[in-house]
This record gives sequence, C-alpha cells and structure tokens, in this order.
Amino acid sequence: MFIPTTLIMTTISPFLSSILISLFLGAAACATTLPEPAPFAKMPDGTSVEVFTLSNAHGIKLRAMTYGAIVLSLETPDKNGKSADIVLGYKTLAEYIKDTPYFGAIVGRYGNRIARGKFSVGGKEYTLATNNFPSEMPCSLHGGLRGFDKVVWKAEGLTKEGAQGVRFRYVSKDGEEGYPGNLTLSVTYWLTDGDEWQIEYEATTDKATPVNVTQHSYFNLKGEGNGDILAHNLTLAASKFTPVTAGLIPTGELKPVKGTPFDFTKPTPIGSRIKQENEQLRFGGGYDHNWVLDEQNGRLSLAATVYEPSSGRVLEVLTTEPGVQFYCGNFLDGTLTGKSGKPYGKRNGFCLETQHYPDSPNQPTFPSTILEPGKVLKSTTVYRFSSH
Repeated sequence: MFIPTTLIMTTISPFLSSILISLFLGAAACATTLPEPAPFAKMPDGTSVEVFTLSNAHGIKLRAMTYGAIVLSLETPDKNGKSADIVLGYKTLAEYIKDTPYFGAIVGRYGNRIARGKFSVGGKEYTLATNNFPSEMPCSLHGGLRGFDKVVWKAEGLTKEGAQGVRFRYVSKDGEEGYPGNLTLSVTYWLTDGDEWQIEYEATTDKATPVNVTQHSYFNLKGEGNGDILAHNLTLAASKFTPVTAGLIPTGELKPVKGTPFDFTKPTPIGSRIKQENEQLRFGGGYDHNWVLDEQNGRLSLAATVYEPSSGRVLEVLTTEPGVQFYCGNFLDGTLTGKSGKPYGKRNGFCLETQHYPDSPNQPTFPSTILEPGKVLKSTTVYRFSSH
C-alpha cells in the first residue's frame, strides 16, 4: 500500500519520518535494480564472456554466464540457514571449454539423443554430426559438436516485482550442426522471492525444424563436492518411462514403472535399487532415462521432488514439458576437478532435464518436437527450493 510522505510527516516526528522515507526509497530502489553484467573471461578468439548474478530476499544466489547460458553457481540455505553451492561446475571458462559433461548449460538445438544423427522433415533427410557412441552405436547428443552449450549468447538483465532475471538470446543459423532453419531462441532465468528459479523458453524458426532445448545442471543438495547423491530421496510424477536400446535410444515403448527399479512414484533413495540386475540399468550404467510425466496437458505441473536428509534441502521441479530425463552422474569418474578443488566421482550429481522425449523426430508415436514457421515455441520449467 502506498502511503503519501506528507501523511507520514504530519503524524510522526521529522526525524523518524526521514528514516522511514529512506527505508521506503531504499527498498524501492532495491526492487528495481537490474542485474548488471560483469566481466568473466575471454574466449580464445577474444570474445568477452560476462556473468550475471541474481539474488533474492532469502539469501539464494544464482550466477550465470553468457557462454552456454551456463549456471556457474547456485547457493541455497539448508535447514539451519547455512548456504552452500548445490550445482556442479568449474571455476574458469577454460575448464568449461576444454572438457565438460554439460555442467549447468543450456543444451540444444536438440537436447538428448537422435539416433544415427539422422531425421527427416517434410520428406527431406537431414544428417547431423554424431558425437556420442553408446555401445558403439552413433548418435547426435545435445545438439552435436558445437551445440548451444558451446556458444556465447547475448544477454540482458531484467527485473520485475519480486524477481531478478537475465534473458539470453541466440540465433542458430540455417544449417548449423546440420539442422534446418534460422532458429531464434531466448532463454530467461528468473530468481524469485518465492525461492524459485524459473526458466522460460521461447523460439521461432523460418523452416520446420526439431527443437528440444533443456537445462543441464547437475545438483547435489548436500553441496557440490560433498560426495554422491545416492541417499537423496526422489519422487517422480511418472508412472511410465521410455526404455532404451543398448545405444540409449528409446525403443518407442512407454513402459509402466510399477514393479521395476524405475518406480519413483513414492519417495525412494536414488541408490536403493541402482545395483539391481536389470537390463535397463545395465544399458545406462544406472539411471539415464526419460520418464513420461503423468500430466500431459501443457500446463505447469509438478514433475519431481528431491529431498536430502542431512541438509534438509528440498528441490521441486515443475514443467510444461511431457518428460524429464533423470540422470544420476553415472559417467562421472573422478577425472574432473570441480570448483571447490574436489574431484567429481561417480554419481556425485544428478540431473533432472525437462524435455520432450529422446529421438522424437524418428519416433512417430512420441509427442512432436517439430517447430513450424509462423509458430512460437513456449515452454516453462521451475526449480523450487526449500528446506526442513
């Protein structure tokens, strides 16, 4: 409610009123402060990479850079109010450029896998670079050799009531990585005073093209560098998943999770069944699969909840997407050293990548990922943080 300063002046002492007015104006200034870019590093070709810092009223802080729209850090409080960075990553740009399993990045033009790096649109076949070879079966993974995680985005700070944000923009040219059409994409990160990291995707194209863009942060709710994530309790709002071949490509089946190690319809420790003898677990080296969300109406719905007992941190994931890839860091092997100076070992982080299903351009029964000219792709995902 707006209170005229003249009313304040006539009802309380001048000294006290000056304090109140200062606090009021200070709060207003804070609420409208735009996040400003700060220098981070330079690419090998001299292109500047900048970082934006978002913070909220409850001590949550998110840092993201223009290279790959990568989230560098995400600090949240535990049940005792102690903050820790809960996403895996590096200290330097050079490390991200040299070798990264997509830590914190936006991946695309097609996140996840496309079998053999081939698909057809409108009767024309397109060939992509193959950059992943599970069981020696080639596929295109996360956009190819130079996906959206490896480009420098344009960015601007944003603000709205109760939130700070940064909008990243990138134009993927016709033929880039083999994909048709000039794709214009924006990805906006909001950090709200409701303790939510909101991600808004919007895209247009001038040729029909597959689009499946997602955020690839690795989480450890104990804090990055603090061991494995096997004791985290996971709930997925999904009664089916998409089983895969040995090449990690969906078979096309939507398989019920009931009676399998893939049933997370009730809170279950991630590690409780991960060593069971199961063909799908063997193919993925653990969990690296797409779950079919029960809500398929395009509205923002709860997809997953993760609770870490020792810290009390809770992560909820909401999305308008039909699926979520749960990956529990099976291919982390201790060779990568994180920003805290500790090596990231096997299953030291998990990903919950909201998405359309893998290989959808080659799977006619899956929801379509083809964006047509004149249409606008819009998608929202929310990571909500709390503790108890």
